[in-house]
Amino acid sequence: METDNATSGKMSPAYQLQFLQQVQIFKEIANDSFLTQLASNLEEVVFPAHQTIFTQGEEGHLLYFLVAGKVKVHIDQFQLAQLEPGSYFGEMALFDSQPRSASVEALEDCKCLVLTRQQVYEAMKESPSVALNMIRVLCQRVRKLNRLFGASEDLFYSIIRKQLL
Repeated sequence: METDNATSGKMSPAYQLQFLQQVQIFKEIANDSFLTQLASNLEEVVFPAHQTIFTQGEEGHLLYFLVAGKVKVHIDQFQLAQLEPGSYFGEMALFDSQPRSASVEALEDCKCLVLTRQQVYEAMKESPSVALNMIRVLCQRVRKLNRLFGASEDLFYSIIRKQLL
């Protein structure tokens, strides 16, 4: 997939469709007209480096697809993940209608395509594989957090032990 169009200027609907077709959760949608319609209704948003995209605790009704740049997902100063083009973020608040569980910041100039909660639900109705693929990614992220938490807990107790001795 070409990247020049992703980083400079407004993306054409054809490029947006091409991008969506490469995103794992949409690869199994058989109805090309649905994906074409979805692509034509995407909002494009640009974030300069170091700008906060959203903050932990905010209400969330948007799903972001990272087209260009890198973002970090973090809670306070603890980085949970760094995401690159082709990734998406913001899905948890869409599903459980709870406030954002983490903050996301642009590490460099970023371009995102944005879907609303309603658009995501329509995509899941059109192709249940969209929901299954999103669940798979959520599970991967939870497993990663479990590993991070386990490691940070061990580090925490190691530091405390050293301070007590």
